[in-house]
Amino acid sequence: GHDANDPITQKCLGSKIGGYLGGLDPRGLQGKRIGVFRILSNQKTTDKEFLALFDAAIADLRAGGAEIVDPFNIGIDLPSLRQLQNELWHDTFQHDIGEYLSTLGNAAPVRSLADIIASGQFHQSVADRLAASSRAPPPRLEHPYSADVAHDPGRIELLKAVMHSMDSLKLDAFVYPTWNNPPRRINDLRSPDGNNSYHIPPHTGQPAITVPMGFNKQGLPAGLQIVGRPFSEALLFQIAYAYEQATQHRRPPDPFPALPK
Repeated sequence: GHDANDPITQKCLGSKIGGYLGGLDPRGLQGKRIGVFRILSNQKTTDKEFLALFDAAIADLRAGGAEIVDPFNIGIDLPSLRQLQNELWHDTFQHDIGEYLSTLGNAAPVRSLADIIASGQFHQSVADRLAASSRAPPPRLEHPYSADVAHDPGRIELLKAVMHSMDSLKLDAFVYPTWNNPPRRINDLRSPDGNNSYHIPPHTGQPAITVPMGFNKQGLPAGLQIVGRPFSEALLFQIAYAYEQATQHRRPPDPFPALPK
């Protein structure tokens, strides 16, 4: 809903959503049209086991009654999408963390990103990212939220492209692996990560949800990301819930107990 302290949420005004529990139907996949975003899943560095898990997830969606559109495209190839994202991505972390710390007043243990770096109280795996953020120029924006999908022309055009493709195919949602590769070891920043989460929703403002889609032979988890239309969270929960109930892929990690029902 709308939060006066968060200007981005002005987009929620006039979009009444209601409750979510009514959508938790194990038959919720029936009749849903779901696209398969292959330009993200079928890359040269995609792990073969993870791609097989993704293909199995598509088969499970179809078995649950979903209509599968494979492949789903948005009229932009992967190199162009990556170039666009580089243009759209703004490193405002130094500004954002400073704004947050200022709200804590005297309770803030530090005052800025520079103080955090000087303290040394962070994991070394993020040291390079913190340093890069500290060197980023301040946002050249009319206000801190000008880079969101409500104001940034590039993000608006990307959302229009995605929505045009979804409309033309009458899609309810589209899917791809959350990550194309198994989780990397801590401090490993060189092997392919296959992170697909940042390609579409962060720029377009569309809702997305990730659910387990199985494990590789080493027992490492793979996720299925489902992306919907703006303000379609209830429908995403319905699709995700029906898929989870049909597949039962989640298993509690050792040594944690099962979640209470």
